[in-house]
Amino acid sequence: MRASRRFNFCIKSLQALALAATVCFSLGVSDAGSRFNDLGHRMMCTCGCAQLLGECNHVGCTESGRERSELTAAIASGATDQEILTSFAAKYGATVLAAPTTKGFDLVAWIAPIAVFGAALLGTILLVRRWSVGRTQAAQASGSSAVDPEMNPLREKVRRETGSGIDGGF
Repeated sequence: MRASRRFNFCIKSLQALALAATVCFSLGVSDAGSRFNDLGHRMMCTCGCAQLLGECNHVGCTESGRERSELTAAIASGATDQEILTSFAAKYGATVLAAPTTKGFDLVAWIAPIAVFGAALLGTILLVRRWSVGRTQAAQASGSSAVDPEMNPLREKVRRETGSGIDGGF
């Protein structure tokens, strides 16, 4: 009997602990203020200032106040985040979204910069390799006796005129 009570106490304690953890982790999830902040940072102000809706603070902005009140009303009506973003995109155009979607043609906006960087890196590697191979082949073709005795007077003239003791690779 005593073991049964202890077992029930342990079960009830674990249930209470799980409930407390669930409540603690879900406190900010449904908070309207945190949703407003999150959604305000996922949309752009449409006045042309190129600032996030939640951050638009320039003097005389005629759009941010209206858009923020629309966002507050949409959150109060119980719409999901995706519904709110979709309705703003339908009303103001896709440019109201701070980041492009990951569906359809918008996926190009995520892939293109990586592809261009990769192509530029590959092109640079190939170009440097070609240059180094060309230089190595030229050095081998000229042989170790790259000093041409007929060029000595010209080299001396260049040294005198430039005042340099460095032959500049001649």
